[in-house]
Amino acid sequence: MYILLAMPDALDYRKDLERIFPDITFHHVTTEEGILEHAKNVDILITIFRVSDHILKECERLKWIQVITSGVNYLLGRPSLKKETIITTCRGIHGPQMSEMAILLMLALNRNFPKMVKNQEKRVWERWDSRLLKDKKVGILGVGVIGREIARKCKAFDMTVYGIDIVKTDVEWVDLFFGPEDLKKVAGEVDYLILCAPSTPETIKIINRDILNAMKKDAFLINIARGEMVDDIALLEALNGETIAGAALDALPIEPLPEDHPLWGAKNIIITPHVGGVSDIYRHQVMPIITENLKRFLNGERRELINFTEH
Repeated sequence: MYILLAMPDALDYRKDLERIFPDITFHHVTTEEGILEHAKNVDILITIFRVSDHILKECERLKWIQVITSGVNYLLGRPSLKKETIITTCRGIHGPQMSEMAILLMLALNRNFPKMVKNQEKRVWERWDSRLLKDKKVGILGVGVIGREIARKCKAFDMTVYGIDIVKTDVEWVDLFFGPEDLKKVAGEVDYLILCAPSTPETIKIINRDILNAMKKDAFLINIARGEMVDDIALLEALNGETIAGAALDALPIEPLPEDHPLWGAKNIIITPHVGGVSDIYRHQVMPIITENLKRFLNGERRELINFTEH
C-alpha cells in the first residue's frame, strides 16, 4: 500500500505513524499541490486539504481517503471521486476547541472586546458597563458532540440553554429542547443563537431574513458551523440596520473572505478565519482515529472504519 500524508505538519504525523507501524513506508507532502507528485501511486490518502478535482482525477489507484477534519460535503461533490473510494473523517473530536470558541465569541461580543483592543492600539482609556452571560438565554442549533459541550460550558455561566435539533435527546445541560420547526420561536427568545449544526440541504441559509427579524434587538448570532447556513445578505441588512446587536462568524460564505466583501465593514461584527476547530493538541486528538482505521483497513475491513461516510 502506498500511503501519503498531506497536511502542513505531515512530517510530525509521519513520525507518529512510523512508530506505530514500523513495517510500513509512509510518504508525506505539506501542500495540496504536492499530492500530484504521488498521485499515480497513492492508494491511501490521509489529508487535511480539500483535495481539488484536478488532483483527484490523477489519483487512479486511490482506495481510501482519511480526512482529518469533520465535514466532507465539498469532497463528495467532486466529479472525479470514484464510487469505490472510501471516505472517512475525524468527526466527533472537536467538542473542546469548538465549545471554547463559542464561549470566547460570546464574551467578546458581550463586553465589546474588539473596541477595547482598538482603544489599546490608540492608547485610549475608555470604560463602559459590560453585559454578563449570567442568567442569559442561549440557543444552540445542533446538539451533537459540539453542541452538548457548548451547553455544558454555558451552564457553568448560569445560562438557560435552548437546544434545537432534528433528533430530540436527553442532554443534562439542555433546559429546553426544540425541533428545527421551532427555530423562529427560539430565535425570538434567546440572547445568543449559536450555530454548530452540520451543513445539509435542510440547513442551507437556515438563518434567513425571517429568523434574523425574529431575534431580539440586543441578541447576537454566532456561527461556528458552516458559512452557507447564513444568508449573508440578510445578515448584512440585520447588522447595519441594527435589527440584532451583533454577530461573530468563524465560518464565512466564501473562504478566505475576499478583501472587498461587505461583511468586513458590517456593524458590530467579529470575523475569525475558521479557526474554531484547530488546537494545539489536534494531532493527538485525531491520531487514535487514524491509527485504528489504518489497522482495520489493512486487515481488510472497509465499512467498519470509524466515521465511514456514504457517497
